[in-house]
Amino acid sequence: MSRILLAPMEGLADELLRGVLTRIGGYDWGICEFVRVSGNVLPVKTFERICPELLNGSLTDAGTPMRVQLLGSDPYLMAENARRLVTLKPAGIDLNFGCPAPTVNRHRGGAALLGEPELLNRIASAVREVVTVNIPFTAKMRLGINDTSRAVDCAQALQVAGIDELIVHGRTKLDGYRPPARWEWIDKVRASISIPLIANGEVWTVEDFARCQQETGCADIMLGRGAIADPLLARRVRGEEVGGWDEVSQGVAAYWQGVRRKVVPVHAGGRIKQWLALLRRNYPEAEVLYQRLRPLKEAHEIDAALIEAGILTELPLAG
Repeated sequence: MSRILLAPMEGLADELLRGVLTRIGGYDWGICEFVRVSGNVLPVKTFERICPELLNGSLTDAGTPMRVQLLGSDPYLMAENARRLVTLKPAGIDLNFGCPAPTVNRHRGGAALLGEPELLNRIASAVREVVTVNIPFTAKMRLGINDTSRAVDCAQALQVAGIDELIVHGRTKLDGYRPPARWEWIDKVRASISIPLIANGEVWTVEDFARCQQETGCADIMLGRGAIADPLLARRVRGEEVGGWDEVSQGVAAYWQGVRRKVVPVHAGGRIKQWLALLRRNYPEAEVLYQRLRPLKEAHEIDAALIEAGILTELPLAG
């Protein structure tokens, strides 16, 4: 059976949404948002803040393993932070060579390093030395910066460094998130290495999943925004019976309750609107709810609207 994995999505899939998605189910494991490594060895509390699952055996409340992703360009500091992370017993450690965000790339992080396969090798080699063999060690990369000319070089450099598996997002940094994903290039990368490769990018439906497998040659697929837009997608792929909007709306309620406990009221509304904006791609009910919440500024107004819509049965407990 193919493995279905939940992608790290900075600014979107925080621990609250990861918890909801994995409770709905269908995922073998996932990766948290990145931990930025810059000029020092980070304190334990930083790792635990970004990946609270570390406080629960590196599992979401539903029991899905959540790996921790490191982002940075200094081999020594990446290794020393990985050394500290190992003491927290993560479900796995992943290296981020895929983030296309300008703020990250300006500081030599994420996809900005894909023009330097030798540096990727040095980073991964340094981290490999401190990651014990019982902890899965992976890397996630895009196909390049402006083009795909060094994709194979980067993948081979990471394999030589000793990673266990490679995840490839089928776009360049320049591509951003514009469709289509270059699945044929993932296949070329897969054919150039001997370690397992996991495909990622532009999988929104069960049909996309099957085509991605066929065109990339990869059995295992990582879901990103497609998982946010349809929380039932992983289970649909597995052929399971799903409950439609009734089931998804329960997840929306649980998410909002978590947001109200964690996020200051002035920012809370933006979180649920962001998710609904993607959900409406698949659920007409989400479009109706999104339009109802869109003009509301105050968290207590959203509370009332969600109760009126039947999403909530009682006011959530605010933090």
